[in-house]
Amino acid sequence: MKRLLVFTVVCSLILSGRVWAMGKESSKPAIVLAFFGTTYPSGLRAIKNVLEEVKRAFPRTEVRITFTSNIIKSIWRKRRAEKERWLAKGVPEEVLNVKGLIATLGELSDEGYKDIVVQSTHIYHMEEVEDLLAKIRALRSIETVKDRWRPFRKIAFGRPILGDVGDRYDYHEDLKRAVLALKDDVELARRKHAVLVYMGHGNEFWSTGIYAEAEKMFRRLYPDVQVFIGTVEGYPSLEDVLEKLKKEARTRRVVLKPFMLVAGDHATNDMAGNEPDSWKSVLEKNGFEVIPVLEGLGEKDSIAKIIVEHIRDAARDAGIRLE
Repeated sequence: MKRLLVFTVVCSLILSGRVWAMGKESSKPAIVLAFFGTTYPSGLRAIKNVLEEVKRAFPRTEVRITFTSNIIKSIWRKRRAEKERWLAKGVPEEVLNVKGLIATLGELSDEGYKDIVVQSTHIYHMEEVEDLLAKIRALRSIETVKDRWRPFRKIAFGRPILGDVGDRYDYHEDLKRAVLALKDDVELARRKHAVLVYMGHGNEFWSTGIYAEAEKMFRRLYPDVQVFIGTVEGYPSLEDVLEKLKKEARTRRVVLKPFMLVAGDHATNDMAGNEPDSWKSVLEKNGFEVIPVLEGLGEKDSIAKIIVEHIRDAARDAGIRLE
């Protein structure tokens, strides 16, 4: 009788262990870093830095990347035909083989990852982020006859660098934290006895008022250095920035930097290029000495750490354990 009892207990423990292991496997967590993307190998420094920072913070959690720009994804897809050439230039395989959000999440689901944090690395909630959220909402809504076959248990969303809409996290505090993280840029302008001009991306389909708020925050936190922010698309444009510079600038020297995660095509050409319509050329034509700096915000550890904290917040709110 004792042997039968021992055998029963052992079997129960083995069975419960298997069930526990299956349950644990079915809810494995993963992080997906959603970048706008870049086609410039030099611009990948920012993506690599953010990716490495996140992996250091969560060493036992699977981390993948996705690009939200359809144009950029299609370019990398074509480049796979010359794989060795791009790998030799230092392009990581995960960039060369980058996929969209749905394909990336599909692979994770097939591999047993059911609790996902999708972290936006965009500057603020505009068109790209709204489209990203639309896909996340659609995937969250999937119902199956048997609950265990749902592709995901949870999909959390981490807010962009400058925060997001809503009252869960005050975007003014996120904005302040990001501006403080860019103190090195302000210090560079201070040393050069220059004003600091940032070029953001912007868009024509969404309010870009966050850039005006960011400029105001810079001036409040660093009153001795003049900071101006414009955008490639939407308001404030280069013309708006130039008008303010002519009226307000206390010096004719300008430190010119991208207010974007990566220093890619826009930074290299639209900002610092030698074409007559680049920001550098237009400012020089109007009598300013320009010091262009091709460094994306994501190359700064201080910005990468903000992204890590937004991942922690999203995971905590969703009840997802990251290690």
